[in-house]
Amino acid sequence: MHTPTETDRAQYRNVWVIAEHRDGKLKGVTFELLGAARRLADARQSEVWCVLLGSGVRALAGECIARQADVALVMDDPRLAEFVDELHADALTKLIEKHKPEIVVCGATARGRALIPRVAVLTNSGLTADCTGLDIDPETGVLLQTRPAFGGNIIATIKSVSHRPQMATVRPRVMAEPEPQTARKGRVISEPLPTAVQHAARMKVLQAITNTAEGIHLADADFIITGGRGLRGKKGFELLRRFAHLVGGAVGASRAAVDAGWIDYAHQVGQTGQTVQPKVYMACGVSGQIQHLVGMQSSDIIIAVNKDPNAPLMKLADFAVVGDVFEILPAMMDEIRRV
Repeated sequence: MHTPTETDRAQYRNVWVIAEHRDGKLKGVTFELLGAARRLADARQSEVWCVLLGSGVRALAGECIARQADVALVMDDPRLAEFVDELHADALTKLIEKHKPEIVVCGATARGRALIPRVAVLTNSGLTADCTGLDIDPETGVLLQTRPAFGGNIIATIKSVSHRPQMATVRPRVMAEPEPQTARKGRVISEPLPTAVQHAARMKVLQAITNTAEGIHLADADFIITGGRGLRGKKGFELLRRFAHLVGGAVGASRAAVDAGWIDYAHQVGQTGQTVQPKVYMACGVSGQIQHLVGMQSSDIIIAVNKDPNAPLMKLADFAVVGDVFEILPAMMDEIRRV
C-alpha cells in the first residue's frame, strides 16, 4: 500500500479494537481497550468498532457493544478457530483495506505481538508497541501513543503523522474496564473470510496445550508473589506457592531463578519474560535489576522482602520489609489465616 496523501487520510475513520478471546470468552484486555477507544472516538467524533476474528465469535458481539463498541465487525469462520498469525493478519488486512479505520489498537499480549506487526507491514502503517497511554492531539487530531523507553527510564510520546491507520499495542491492565451497559445498541457487520486468504496460510495448529497446572495465570492475577535468587532453590518456591494459594494469587520469578532451573520460564517477569500490572506485586529475595523492573513497575502496590535494604527494588517498593523471607512469609501467612 502507498503512503496516503492528506486527501487519502481523510477517508480513514473510526477507532478499531482487535478483540482477544479464548475458549469462547473475551479477555479483559479487550474491555480495557474498548473503554480507551470510546474516549479516542469521542474526541474524533467517530465510532468504536470491535473486530472479532475466529469461529463462533458472533456470539460475542453483544458483549462488545455493551462495553462501548458501536459496531461489532465479525469474521466468523471455522478456519479461524485456532490463532495462526499469518492467516489472521491477512484476514485483518483485508478488513482494514475495505473499511479504512483511522486507529487500530490491540493488546500487547503474546497474540497481539504476533499479529499486529504483520498487519502494520502489510498495510504500510506506523506502529507503536507496548503503549501505556493513548490520547488525541487536540490541534492535529493525531493519535498520541505513550510508552516507556530505555528500560523505563524515560517516557516517550510517539505520533504516526503520515500513515494510516495509526496502530498501537497496549499493555494489559493499564486502563480501566468500562462497566457493561446491557441496554446499549449497536450494529453487527459480518464479513466472509476472503478466498485469497483461505489458501494463503502455510502452517496450521495441530494441538493447543494450555498450562493450567499453576492455577491463575500471571496476566490475569491481581496478586503476584515473585521469588528471586534469595529463595535459594526449588523449596523456596514451594513456600511462595503456599502463600499464593492462601491469597488467591499467582507465582512469578526473576530471570535468575528461572535460569537456575528452580521454576519454569512461564513464570518469568521482566524484560525477557512477562509484563504484569497486578494490584499487588510482592517480590521476595529479588534484587530488582532494571530488566526485572520494566516488567512489574506499573503494579499498583509493590511490596519487597529482602535482607539487603539497599537492593534497587527495596527503594522502588511502596512497602519494604528487611529480613529473612523464610521467617517473614510464614508469619504473614499465620496472620492472614487469623483474619
